[in-house]
This record gives sequence, C-alpha cells and structure tokens, in this order.
Amino acid sequence: MELRHLRYFVAIAEEGSITLAAGRRLHTAQPSLSRQLRELETEVGAQLLVRSVQGVELTPAGRAFLDHARLALSQVEAAGEAARRAVHPEQRTLALGFLSGCEPEWLPAVMHVLRDELPKIEVTMVTKHSPQLAEGLATGKLDAAFMRPEEGHPDLVYKVLVTEPMMVILPCDHPLASHDAIQPSDFIGETFIGVDNQAPLPRSVMEDYFRRCGIDVQPAYRAEYLSMLMSLVASTGGLALASELARNFLTRSVVSRPLAGIAPTIDLALGYHKANTSPLLELFLSRTDDLIAQASTRSIPPAGG
Repeated sequence: MELRHLRYFVAIAEEGSITLAAGRRLHTAQPSLSRQLRELETEVGAQLLVRSVQGVELTPAGRAFLDHARLALSQVEAAGEAARRAVHPEQRTLALGFLSGCEPEWLPAVMHVLRDELPKIEVTMVTKHSPQLAEGLATGKLDAAFMRPEEGHPDLVYKVLVTEPMMVILPCDHPLASHDAIQPSDFIGETFIGVDNQAPLPRSVMEDYFRRCGIDVQPAYRAEYLSMLMSLVASTGGLALASELARNFLTRSVVSRPLAGIAPTIDLALGYHKANTSPLLELFLSRTDDLIAQASTRSIPPAGG
C-alpha cells in the first residue's frame, strides 16, 4: 500500500465525488483515479466506497479506513515538518489559519494580543476551509487555526471561542425580508442554497435542523464559499442558512434575518495539535480570553436591510 493510495482515497471521501477529487484536488484523470481506488480496495480486501446519485458514499469499512488513512498521512507530514524545524530551530514563526469569513473580527484581535511580540517573530497566515485547516494542524504546517471543530483528527484540541446561531440569508426584496424572523415552514417551496462538502459541519447542522423540523429541503445549488453563497442568493432569489460570520459578506442586495424559535448553533474554535510544544503557541493560547474580548469589540451588528 502506497501513500498515494491513501491520499487519493481521502480526497475522494472528502469531496464525495471521484470526478471532483480528480479535477479539484488531485489534478489527475478520472479513469486513473478509479483504477487506483480499485487497487486500494483489492489490497485492503474490502469495498470502501459505493456510487450513489450524489456521487460516492463511504461503506462501513470505508468509514473505519478513513480515520486511519488520515492519521497515517498526518504522521508522515508531521515527521517531515519536524525534520524541517530541526534544521532551523532558531526561527520563531507562528503559523495561523483562518476560516474564510472570520478574519474581520479575529485577525485584528490576533494582531492586538501579539503586538508586543510582532517585532521579534514572524507570523504567517492562510485562509482555507475548515477541513483543510484541520489537515494543516495535524501535519504541523499550522500552529493554530480559527475554525470549526472537525471530526477525524483525534490529536487536535479545540477551544471554543464563540457559539454562533445560524441565520437566514435572503434577497433584500424578498417578501420574507419584511419579517422579523423566519419560520422553518417559510423554506417550503423556496429555492434553497446549501453548502458543499468543504463545509461538512455547517452542512450537517443545516440538515439536522430541517430534519428536526420535519421539513424536506433539498438544495438547488451548493456554494463553496460565502461570497458564492451571497451571489447565488442574490441571483436566484433563494434562501440560505449561514452562521453569523456571513454578515461579513452581506451586500446591498442581500440581508440576514434570525430564525424563529430556537435556532441551531455552530461553534467557532481555536484549534491546535496537542503535541505542538512551540513556546509561541503556548503564549498565544494563554491569551485566548483577551482574543475573545478584542474580537467582541469588532463584531458586525445585525443587518436590518
């Protein structure tokens, strides 16, 4: 079994599609990727994926194999990163990751709490989807990340920064925009904009919410980024659910409204690897309360439209 087999399998599982994994993640031909998957299943001795109308789904054997595949890849990446850091132990670098949309509140807060250290250290920053941030932490490429608590990474630790209620995103001229709050039943018959596989936790929260409400809502479109979600809402006249982070992307033609009743919530957390012994990370984590206080002063007020 080769590492490339594990990388291919993880990419297919996370994308939920051989086609998307081949084109978006691996930049290889789909027939070749399908062949590599069959080779892996033959070596494992079990079927790991089954095709469905939505793409591919994990079998029970596939779900068990996925966690171990991720761990194996993480350990290989971490070994390489540890070796590179051993070559340059004098470098004082703090590598931070940000979930797209959270930068307006949290990046200024980071700069504030690190203001005394900034002249003496290098801070690198990236913006990615939450699963990619988890992978960066697991492989040692990131020290800490502002992200969703992702499953499948047992060595990661999450400190919850804020619990956000989900809210409704809709066009400013939609009839429901005149309502103070949106009822679950208001989604019936409306075009719904969902999120794709790059946001597994928000997607799960939305699906669970509609299931508990007894409403069958199927996305007409799935957005990869919040900016794309806003564009789809504005251009289709549809509704979407998003966390409060989405307020950073509201435009003149799109507004937000709260959900009536008890809205589903989603956590934004500061994630890090429990084996990371960086003194800079320890210093950064010690200032979590200050981070939260600083970010709260920069929160964007609700959009009334």
